[in-house]
Amino acid sequence: MSKIAGPNLHATLSMLRRIGASVAGSIWPPGCMACGADVSDPFGLCPSCWADLRLVSMAGCDRCAKPMPVGAGQGLQCEDCARLRMRWQRGRAATLYGGSARRLVLSLKHGDRAEIARPMARWMRQAGRDVLTGADMVVPVPLHWTRRLKRRLNQSAELSRRIADAEGLAHGTGILLRTRATDSQRGRSFEQRQRNVAGAFALAEGADITGKRIVLVDDVMTTGATLNAGAAILRDGGAASVDILVFARVTRENDVRF
Repeated sequence: MSKIAGPNLHATLSMLRRIGASVAGSIWPPGCMACGADVSDPFGLCPSCWADLRLVSMAGCDRCAKPMPVGAGQGLQCEDCARLRMRWQRGRAATLYGGSARRLVLSLKHGDRAEIARPMARWMRQAGRDVLTGADMVVPVPLHWTRRLKRRLNQSAELSRRIADAEGLAHGTGILLRTRATDSQRGRSFEQRQRNVAGAFALAEGADITGKRIVLVDDVMTTGATLNAGAAILRDGGAASVDILVFARVTRENDVRF
């Protein structure tokens, strides 16, 4: 076991997953990533689920990707971002939370389906093209070890690893640490969420991010309090800039249960 520890172990497990996926694909027809219906692409959506996926346009808030009124233009901030002190610069999201996006998030987060991160990361790269261009490092929002043990994977790390690999960027897993478990953020206001995650993150000992341009990755953004806490640690640790990239952006009109 010691011979394949660390990065070699990760590479070995990735190879075994690819072999397993190839064998399974030759026996069973590929299914829609959201509903399981037969599709031709093993990492795609059926027409119904694709139509249900609400992609975010570039007309959203430049800071948090929240949809803005038609004609608002690019580079503007929403009312919440103008009022709140966010520690990141730009925010991008691939989809709005709900429908197919919600099913994908739940399958990745709770269904132990790491393969779903592949198409999700691809859409995130398309949505975050401008923030990824010129970045030095992609960093996932970390899970506390107790939650990581329960879920068996960190969904944010699954997404960020694929994004970093595809973009040729450093993957800063382990740079940002979750130092204490927190209660669920569900149903809390931004201010309540901020208090809940206060002191929950830290920079890993010996981590040097001085002058680095970092993209902080998570699967879902609701109010941005968790991302703000992580971005604050990275900025205070010397990062030149922090942008955020998420798969799904929750709005007040969406079903926020996750």
